[in-house]
Amino acid sequence: MAVIKKITPKKATTASKSKPASKKTNRSFGEKVKWFFIKACLWFFGVSIASVVFFKYVPVPFTPLMIIRAIENKMDGKEVYFDHDWEPIEKISMNLQKAVIASEDGTFLTHNGFDFKALQKAYKSNERGRRIRGGSTISQQTAKNVFLWQGKSYLRKGLEAYFTVLIEIIWGKERIMEVYLNSIEMGDGVYGAYAATEHWYRRDASSLTPMQAAGIAAILPNPRKFKATGSSSYINRRKERIVREMRAVGKINYNAK
Repeated sequence: MAVIKKITPKKATTASKSKPASKKTNRSFGEKVKWFFIKACLWFFGVSIASVVFFKYVPVPFTPLMIIRAIENKMDGKEVYFDHDWEPIEKISMNLQKAVIASEDGTFLTHNGFDFKALQKAYKSNERGRRIRGGSTISQQTAKNVFLWQGKSYLRKGLEAYFTVLIEIIWGKERIMEVYLNSIEMGDGVYGAYAATEHWYRRDASSLTPMQAAGIAAILPNPRKFKATGSSSYINRRKERIVREMRAVGKINYNAK
């Protein structure tokens, strides 16, 4: 009798092949943060440089300080008063240009944006516990007024230095002075030379006398507290000193260094 063998199928012995690893590996969280930071910096540099180039040719319509003052007055229940008109530098009195140089930045025409001697002097004065004083140049004040917020922090000071370098390179001295005289606060709700001369003297910005120009320059440290007309004895002394120093400024040449 024939014996029938039962043939059992052999079990598969080959191991299933493992799937190849994905060529595209996921970035770590640290790498994502790094690339985000790099992109943010590139955007910041691009936008900041473009804005400085833009305002080299276009009048500055308003500044962050103007908005902040309007909000402060609104919150305090005061009338929101805002007077600002752009005036080309050719129509702004040379006396006012000399007055702000004499009052705020005696080396404006020769420095590259920073007066390191004034900064050192201010640092020593503040270190001795005297009344806090600043060493900011007209270029630094312009950079802060147009592009930044008010306040004291290392971040803002760093950005102020950055924008100061940009406007010195891209704008030049004459444009810096033009923007400064059109944007700085010169009274409560009064911004720029045109509004200031109308507010304080009821006259055109091109026709200021040396003493009148000194009156506006004298109140710049605190234009909402001091008055250019009907001034205190302290402001009157400042006016006289500024008029004397205006003579030392001499003829203004923005293209000479």
